[in-house]
Amino acid sequence: MTEGKIISLAMRAANTALPVAATDVRAFAGAGLAGDRHADPHSPRQVLLASAAAYAELSLPAHALRENLLVDLDTGQLRSGTVLQLGDEVRLRLMFQCEACGYLDAAQPGLSARIGLRRGMLARVLSGGVLRAGDVIREVGVLPAWPEDWRERVAQVLRAVPEGRVVSYAQLARLAGVQPVYCRAFPRLIRSLGPGHAGKAMPARLSPGMRCWDGAGLFEDDAYMACSS
Repeated sequence: MTEGKIISLAMRAANTALPVAATDVRAFAGAGLAGDRHADPHSPRQVLLASAAAYAELSLPAHALRENLLVDLDTGQLRSGTVLQLGDEVRLRLMFQCEACGYLDAAQPGLSARIGLRRGMLARVLSGGVLRAGDVIREVGVLPAWPEDWRERVAQVLRAVPEGRVVSYAQLARLAGVQPVYCRAFPRLIRSLGPGHAGKAMPARLSPGMRCWDGAGLFEDDAYMACSS
């Protein structure tokens, strides 16, 4: 059973390079953290939890992993679908491990190659409230897991596209939780998934008459767990 506590909190506003320490943070159900650049109702990447142990093991400067919540848990051992209660109000749904990227090397050369599963765990906000350092973290439930492999996440989103709708490449990347640069790989990936996925995703310029899907219902499990006790 997962149990720990929040050590510190940070926010990263739009157009800022690194998070800034905060004494408390307000989380909004289905949206993310107030004022944070990753607050987005259609994203699985609303909150990043990082382990204090990773900072100690890798001798990292503060905020090097760009986390929102620094916790005393081994985030590499956390599992997708786990629902965590933080403090008295906030619940998070763990989505998938955050992938290493080249931006980490600015904090420490070669960090992206060494970090492995220690970058942190991404999550969505199920129940809102105020988060503070010292808040206890405990496991309270399980929802369906999301794939760690980005290709499988893209396929999962495509399977959810309603009949008669299409999703733009940019929105597909957003819903699957991948960087926009991955859009260049979408045509080949979609072809490899078979004819059942053909025509479900298009480049940014959609043809007249096409009905674009915004991802409504993709995270519908969130509402169930947020309301359960």
